Amino acid sequence: MKPVRIATRGSDLALWQARHVAGRIEVELARPAQIVPLTTRGDRLRDVPLAKVGGKGLFVKEIEEALLDGRADVAVHSAKDLPGASPEQLVFAAFPERADPRDAWVSERAPEPEALARGARVGTGSVRRSAQLLALRPDLEIVPLRGNVPTRLAKLASEGLDALVLACAGLDRLGLAARIAQRLDCERFVPAVAQGALAIQARREDALAAELSVLGDRDTEVCVIAERACQAGLGADCNVPLGAHAVLEADGRLALRARLLAPDGSQRIERGASGAPADAAALGREVAKALLAAGGDGLLARLSTRGSA
Repeated sequence: MKPVRIATRGSDLALWQARHVAGRIEVELARPAQIVPLTTRGDRLRDVPLAKVGGKGLFVKEIEEALLDGRADVAVHSAKDLPGASPEQLVFAAFPERADPRDAWVSERAPEPEALARGARVGTGSVRRSAQLLALRPDLEIVPLRGNVPTRLAKLASEGLDALVLACAGLDRLGLAARIAQRLDCERFVPAVAQGALAIQARREDALAAELSVLGDRDTEVCVIAERACQAGLGADCNVPLGAHAVLEADGRLALRARLLAPDGSQRIERGASGAPADAAALGREVAKALLAAGGDGLLARLSTRGSA
């Protein structure tokens, strides 16, 4: 039997994620699996802020090309890296159960952002994290970071930083949970769209796509659908400081909260709604419309003007 070839980035975290999916394919589909590591343009341009060179879609496009040209049968992505649209020939076959969606506060000097000294230096590569930090502490100096998780952790000392903000899921998956000083509550720091979730992608017409559905988790899928629909409704990309987080409540309803900010944290717009899980996409669009009506349209217009300047 031919192995299922799994395309992935070559970072430690991406390889962990691909191996995790490979193990499930071997057990649950009784198929051998083979990892196909790729170096994407996003990986090669390590010294340039992602927002300036095309965003996180740089991590995805070349992996999708490996599916389209037959070099791989499956791709495994961090769902938060996905652009709003993907090639029509491809489909997201499964979203496995989500890991911790929260942001991680990493610091040996302060147990939480409020405890930092005035003017402290905090490293992050995310405009969303930066904006939420500045909304809380306008005095902080935000230091842009790129690189994989171990590289960013090393920069905490090498660049004299007081703290980092990373994703809990990545640290957990790499066995680095002990580095987390605090898991930042989703009410205070709204996570990125689909943060903590994986996306398994395949060719739409390939019978394997249907087989892979057993690897999915329905609760995760509806949450990711709602969050991504909100992002799409705003036309937002990685240049936009947007957080969106959906949860299934005890009564079975799907609740979505989203927060849109100015990059310097000086403006914050937040809206939420709940509905039936079957209406996840409509719920996301509803929250996006509410954000736009509350001033998000003007904020996004200013961001667009700034980005094209």
